[in-house]
Amino acid sequence: MDKRKLVIAMVGLPASGKSTVSSKLRQCLGAEGVAVEVFNNGDVRREVCRDSDTTCSDFYAPEYEQGVAIREKIARINLERAATYLSGKGDVAVLDATNVSRKRRQTIKESLRDYPVFFVECVNPDPELVEASISRKAAMPDFAHMTREAAQESFRERIRYYERIYQPLGDEENFVVLDTLHNRIERERVQGVLPHYRILRDLLVSDWVRNLYVVRHGETAFNLEMRIGGDSELTARGLVQAQSLAWHFRETPLPYVFTSTKKRTQQMASMICDGRTDCRVIQLAEFDEIDAGVCEGMTYDRIAQDMPQVHEARTRDKYNYVYPGGEGYGTLKERVERGVKKALYLSGNAEHILIVGHQAVNRMILSHFLYRRTEDVPYIYIPQDRYFHIVSTHSRKVFELVKFMG
Repeated sequence: MDKRKLVIAMVGLPASGKSTVSSKLRQCLGAEGVAVEVFNNGDVRREVCRDSDTTCSDFYAPEYEQGVAIREKIARINLERAATYLSGKGDVAVLDATNVSRKRRQTIKESLRDYPVFFVECVNPDPELVEASISRKAAMPDFAHMTREAAQESFRERIRYYERIYQPLGDEENFVVLDTLHNRIERERVQGVLPHYRILRDLLVSDWVRNLYVVRHGETAFNLEMRIGGDSELTARGLVQAQSLAWHFRETPLPYVFTSTKKRTQQMASMICDGRTDCRVIQLAEFDEIDAGVCEGMTYDRIAQDMPQVHEARTRDKYNYVYPGGEGYGTLKERVERGVKKALYLSGNAEHILIVGHQAVNRMILSHFLYRRTEDVPYIYIPQDRYFHIVSTHSRKVFELVKFMG
């Protein structure tokens, strides 16, 4: 048995992050000089069933014999292609499919018996994120002939069919169960020596950011008045900043732009995506600006004058101070980090993604990637005419502030 060859078989329900993890593994291992290829059953399905509608949920019903036969054929084709690849110059074959039944997993082991098989079960414990993933899937070309609502319901029904035959990992020799939102291994078993295992395990629990751009919304009326919070719109200068940012990124593919639910971030995103057919805006409440509670809409001078105890307490410990009825940087941390993980998850390992956030929110995003003492986080410089470019992969780290307008 070639000690460099390995089969990685994904396991999990649709919308659980399998393809994103597969893509991540291909890129990471490839950067290490490993010859790796992903064999996706969906790609084969579209190839084999070119003239058939396989987006209909009934195609995946366990009792639909014709659909079962076609899916078995698709699996065999992919297994044969993986075997051919590994018998040649290939080192690692990633089988990107649901593989939720023990019978299917046994077929994989028997078909590729010359190579060790490592199962990676992807679980997505977040119902809200599952719905967001379904929404993203429903926008794919496969569902172009259906309304968005019908496509989403069809995909939900597909998941329910797979849930009926789902048998979690447990008896297999080599496997991990991965929480794909938090990049956290919940269970694992590795018997013997697996090729590439040490790097694989590290990759599975690491964020994989190819190009993340973090920008603050443009100038607003509240900015000019030194007011905090609110839902103010962009000023004329803010609109110019948005146009300049859009022009700066005109040659950069941006399939996903994430914003808060506030008008000012959505106005920025609207200009960035204007005229693009490849750009989708996704609002995440996790990126909403810090809630100033009873101080919402007030100026800092007014707070110092009318609420001196609030002003003094926040001045003493800006990171840990919590506005009465609101939030502080310390309490903001958890939801912003959750937003970052959701954005990375929903982007499906896209090469370029952009987040339009707010001053405090962007400080927390940056602190997720850049080590700073907690007491210094509230003072990270967040200009409105520049953005932060972040790359964080296994082999490359980039953190730079880029000016986009004069």
